[in-house]
Amino acid sequence: MAIGTGLDFEGKVVLVTGGAKGVGLGIARSFLAAGARVIVCGRNEPEALPAAGTGQAEFIAADVRDYESLQALFAAIRERHGRLDVLVNNAGGAPFALADKASPRFHEGIIRLNLIAPLNVAQLANAMMQEQDGGVIVFIGSISALRASPGTAAYGAAKAAVLSLAQSLAVEWAPKVRVVAISPGLVQTEQSHLHYGDDAGIAAVGATIPAGRLATPEDIGNACVFIASPLAVYASGCNLLLNGGGERPAFLAAGAAHD
Repeated sequence: MAIGTGLDFEGKVVLVTGGAKGVGLGIARSFLAAGARVIVCGRNEPEALPAAGTGQAEFIAADVRDYESLQALFAAIRERHGRLDVLVNNAGGAPFALADKASPRFHEGIIRLNLIAPLNVAQLANAMMQEQDGGVIVFIGSISALRASPGTAAYGAAKAAVLSLAQSLAVEWAPKVRVVAISPGLVQTEQSHLHYGDDAGIAAVGATIPAGRLATPEDIGNACVFIASPLAVYASGCNLLLNGGGERPAFLAAGAAHD
């Protein structure tokens, strides 16, 4: 197979959960640019659908936390397209809340959205893919799974569990279905000001990253296109960390030698 043919998704059907905003929007646009037929889902239809080149995503209303809603989503995909080639399990997130201040109900909701829901979506996607000639399931993880996550402890724990889940499902559902994870570091989206303040605050945070900036949603989307493509056909059960080189350890500045 020639390298140039590996990123062509013409005729492929891709589902991106939460694909109308934030990181999901960048993922949807990247697959559209690669020629895929892209479906995005969410509780409410967005004002504008993801578009790239001559393609535009299709929207199907679904609440990933509700299993009956998910069953209806996959029934619609089966009826309209007859197949599903790639699932990007992207929907998730958490507001800032210190663990000793949040209620048990809050913690349960965060884990339901970021762990139980992706598992349910993946299970339904796998059932379709096993009936056809296979497919790829991409879990969107987080740097919060790999380091302390103060203020989003339940979210970080759920994302850590997602990485374990991806490894187990990769074994259970092989060889027809590949299961992988992609873990973004800090990503600049329309919600970044809620975490980092104004443009100056966002720039200051970006300056702490070796790459010199936060990731864009398209950075994550392009990685998803690669990992779901035939070029990555031997990648399964793995986690691709996209963090721009990581975070500079605080001790390097704190312990710097002085003349």
